[in-house]
Amino acid sequence: MKLEILPKSESLDIQKTIISKIGDLINYKNLEPGDKLPSERTLSEKFGVTRSNVRDAIQKLELYGLLYSIPQSGTFVANIGVTAMNGMIEDILRLEDPDFKTLVETRILLELKTVRLAALRRSDEDLEKIKSALDAYSKKVLKGEDAVQEDLLFHLAIAKASGNSTMNNFMLLITPKIITNFEKYHVCDKSLANQGIEEHMAIYNAIKNQNSKLAKQKMKEHFNVLYQYCYNIKMSS
Repeated sequence: MKLEILPKSESLDIQKTIISKIGDLINYKNLEPGDKLPSERTLSEKFGVTRSNVRDAIQKLELYGLLYSIPQSGTFVANIGVTAMNGMIEDILRLEDPDFKTLVETRILLELKTVRLAALRRSDEDLEKIKSALDAYSKKVLKGEDAVQEDLLFHLAIAKASGNSTMNNFMLLITPKIITNFEKYHVCDKSLANQGIEEHMAIYNAIKNQNSKLAKQKMKEHFNVLYQYCYNIKMSS
């Protein structure tokens, strides 16, 4: 019986092993762009790991454009040459799991761009979802409850409203790790919580009024206060 829950470092090692084996399989079978990989179940049995481990590895390779999946059809080799694919797999295997500070820095860079685009492109439906997330965040804060997840849902709603699926996918990718680290290291002064409501409202209003410059400025001010105070992370101008 295979265990689903593993220590973080061990899980990452398993993922890298699977990625390496998938690369070997592509080379051994001389698979070309458009060729189909064996099913997750087959790969799971072949590699001696769980299907969820295989799925995570495939999703990572999809993220980097080396594989693509078609619902009800399977996973296929992307349109990239063997040399380039092998080089990229080697680079992926050398990647280290990001620490909290680099996750935060990446999030800031993404959000300064997504909030500007959201102000320009948001629909009425997008605006309703952002407001709903803001209301949920405010409700918890005012009750003195932890609102980390509601906070991030507010920011994810903005990313979706940007209309850029790639940036939205990146946000979805790093959000679970940010939530985990926030809940583990969240030591900010509670007095910042009420200020957070005001800052979120200012961001929302700028998006509502489709003022992209102001939306970016308000998001930057929000991150300046939060991350410099809590984590000593300074933003560049």
